[in-house]
Amino acid sequence: MNKYKLTWKDLSFKDFKVYLFALFKAFIPKKKIKNLDELEHFIQTKSAWVTQVTLYSYLKTRMGTKYVLHFDNDEFMSSVNLAKWNIYSVALQDLTFFTFSYLKVNFNYQDISKVKEIFFKILDDETSNKMPLDIIDEAKKTFDERIQNVNWENYYNDLPFNPSALSLYKWAPIAEELKILDRKIVLNSMILKWDIVKQEFEKLIEF
Repeated sequence: MNKYKLTWKDLSFKDFKVYLFALFKAFIPKKKIKNLDELEHFIQTKSAWVTQVTLYSYLKTRMGTKYVLHFDNDEFMSSVNLAKWNIYSVALQDLTFFTFSYLKVNFNYQDISKVKEIFFKILDDETSNKMPLDIIDEAKKTFDERIQNVNWENYYNDLPFNPSALSLYKWAPIAEELKILDRKIVLNSMILKWDIVKQEFEKLIEF
């Protein structure tokens, strides 16, 4: 049995609340980020937002008016769920590295050990949302590999979100021949969403 099997009913309300109300929420006043707990919340929620909005928007664009009908297909739903968690795991890494790099350069923040602590805590908390354990384990492994090569002085300003954009392209459950045609649009769609997050972070951060 496919361990990722799920149906339309299994998709959490949170997923679609984020997707359907994304534009509306953009106009809601945001809380300032003044400590690590608030930073953790920002990283988690914004990574989920970018993942869900870009993935679901791409699927909806490619499938057109028959988009909703596919949610009765167990195999398709399994692919969507797998894609969502894999993209999200990379999005979390990108935003975690971005925020700490930005803090180091612009706020002289020095306790880089908190990077791993926050990232691992977010992943462990996601078990309650049924994030597959093998994806969590792989995300931790990849994080440990990536952090060895992070240049904290310029990461935030040096294409920090390319890995998650490429992850969207890789994992979206769309036929390969179509994805090849969509590559530039898919990558740009995520980078544009990240630009919104970057601008918001720069306005909210008050360390």
